[in-house]
Amino acid sequence: MKKQKKFTWQNVLFIVGILLLLIPQTRTPIQVALNKVKVAFFSPSAFAKADQQQLKPFTYSLTSLDGVPKEVSIGTGKVTFISYWATWCPPCIAELPSIEALYKDYGDKVEFLLITNENPEVVAKFMAKKDHKLPAVLPAMETPEQLFERSIPTTYIIDKTGHIIIKEKGASNWNSDTVRTTLDELITED
Repeated sequence: MKKQKKFTWQNVLFIVGILLLLIPQTRTPIQVALNKVKVAFFSPSAFAKADQQQLKPFTYSLTSLDGVPKEVSIGTGKVTFISYWATWCPPCIAELPSIEALYKDYGDKVEFLLITNENPEVVAKFMAKKDHKLPAVLPAMETPEQLFERSIPTTYIIDKTGHIIIKEKGASNWNSDTVRTTLDELITED
């Protein structure tokens, strides 16, 4: 009899969980929470040297949320952190706090670009509501082929000479010791 009750409660909890995921108002918070669990345990690691793609140096044409054009040189002297994301994406939302913590410590040494194709007013409102101080920008050109992915979030760390050191799809802990050590090494390289 006890086994039957336990089985019944498991079924009830499972059904409630499924229903909560089907309701739009509860789906996103649940997905964000699940992705935060992933972020807590998984951090990206650098590619082996032989597996690093080399980008041809280029200038990324972007626009700030308030409409100001911004040109950023990639692969010409500064380490770059690029994240393609959206405000409606639960894995993106889950990893933003770890990106912000990294940005607070490395924002003056690394070029951070959080690139989105959304309406700038929506992004600005989201950033203000979540109290994020991250440099969100809009692309003003086609995404370079080597950085194009169909899934978000996709994040890259690119060294001073244009090598893709880290490429990560999905939510990750960007404030990990592994990422910090990688950035420290890249910043001090000549």
